[in-house]
Amino acid sequence: MRIVVIGTGYVGLVTGACLAELGHDITCYDTDAGKIARLQRGEMPIFEPGLEELVKAEVAAGHLSFASGALPLDRRVRAVFVAVGTPPSAIDHSADLSAVHAVAEAIGRAAVRPLAVIVKSTVPVGTGEAVERILRDVRPGIAFDVVSNPEFLREGSALADFRAPDRIVVGTSAKPARRLLADIYRPLTERGAPLVFTERASAEMIKYAANAFLAAKIAFINEIADLCEVADADVEEVSLGMGLDRRIGAAFLRPGPGYGGSCFPKDTEALLAAAQGHGVQLRLVESTVAANEGRKRAMGRRVIRALGEARGRTIAVLGVTFKAGTDDMRQAPSLPILAALRAAGARLRIFDPEGMAHARSLLPEAEYMGSAYECLDGADAALLLTDWPEFAALDLARVKASMRGDVFVDLRNMLSPERLRAVGLRAFGIGRRERLAMPAPLPAPLPPVPAVRPSEAMPALGPADLPPLELVAAAKAAKTGLNGHAT
Repeated sequence: MRIVVIGTGYVGLVTGACLAELGHDITCYDTDAGKIARLQRGEMPIFEPGLEELVKAEVAAGHLSFASGALPLDRRVRAVFVAVGTPPSAIDHSADLSAVHAVAEAIGRAAVRPLAVIVKSTVPVGTGEAVERILRDVRPGIAFDVVSNPEFLREGSALADFRAPDRIVVGTSAKPARRLLADIYRPLTERGAPLVFTERASAEMIKYAANAFLAAKIAFINEIADLCEVADADVEEVSLGMGLDRRIGAAFLRPGPGYGGSCFPKDTEALLAAAQGHGVQLRLVESTVAANEGRKRAMGRRVIRALGEARGRTIAVLGVTFKAGTDDMRQAPSLPILAALRAAGARLRIFDPEGMAHARSLLPEAEYMGSAYECLDGADAALLLTDWPEFAALDLARVKASMRGDVFVDLRNMLSPERLRAVGLRAFGIGRRERLAMPAPLPAPLPPVPAVRPSEAMPALGPADLPPLELVAAAKAAKTGLNGHAT
């Protein structure tokens, strides 16, 4: 099927390349002619494992091309995916839909036949209706089916998420559009991917609700980690015990410096703005946002406490991107943490496997090193901020020998405190007790309890000993949940 994907950012480029891999004829379009020229030369604007190889392979196979200038909507095109940015508004943190609306107008002007306009961008409820209205106003003579098809791509594993999705959500009540989307995704559904059809507004809500829930899980386990530290518990053990409950699941129960990136901060705030516009208060989401912001500030203070004195000290910073597997530093927890360290007078050395270019533009006052060991050489303290796998494989004896100081702050709990201490480093993690809890010795055997006959253990009750029937009824009612089932 011939498809145009508008937008070559993270979502658009991954979606276009993966649709091409499914056998469709894809043109990725962008108004940024410079970006398109780089893509045509095989240069990727983002880092995503496996994406460069996939793009080059699909271009070579003739399934994927790039275009700028006039929107290429000829009569062979049956569907257009809209994958442009929806950044936070500077006014109220709601989603800025100006790019989505501009694309809708452009599609209306360029269309030459009926089209399915598939909104892949993360947008609030009601956006599909607005897009439909724009298309109708700009081009009243052509029928458009506007579909919500939210993306669920995690940075660092986006290709795997597209190829084997937990679900594909398609929001439309139009039967032709449902058949078209079923055809587009048939190679995935034939491999077992669930295809979920909903109303358009429900699909728009699913994306925001899912991200807000995952953000809440992160904020929750971070607060539990703080409690573990003062209660002599270990958050790693707590997370394991919680995650084995199928109702909870292990995902997003890893404590850390707070969530960041292009999705969770933006989407939680946009959801709050949408709720306020409808006169609804989302207290849990409000608390999640507040807890996460406080978390980032608290992590800066935590590092300073571990140092004792930050002024004039050299800190080796291992990782600055908001997570491993990406070069994205949008809303990264590292930014407020490192700002606090700079304000306290610390000198920063930084190494990140993929984020150095973005880090230099955001943290120009830091020194940038070519490897983790070079970064650690002569440092007074180490600060592990991003969970890149190569940091878990560090030779800790070499680390200790190369550092001037002995403070190692691990805000991802990647390294065993016992291993760090064994080489002479002072280990500071998150949610871990300072000492290893040893099981208490077993008490001396107690004397056997003499057997008691039933008549001696519980005397028989007469009618006068039983509670009144109305109290029994009240007790039963108190144990009944809101859904009518016994709790």
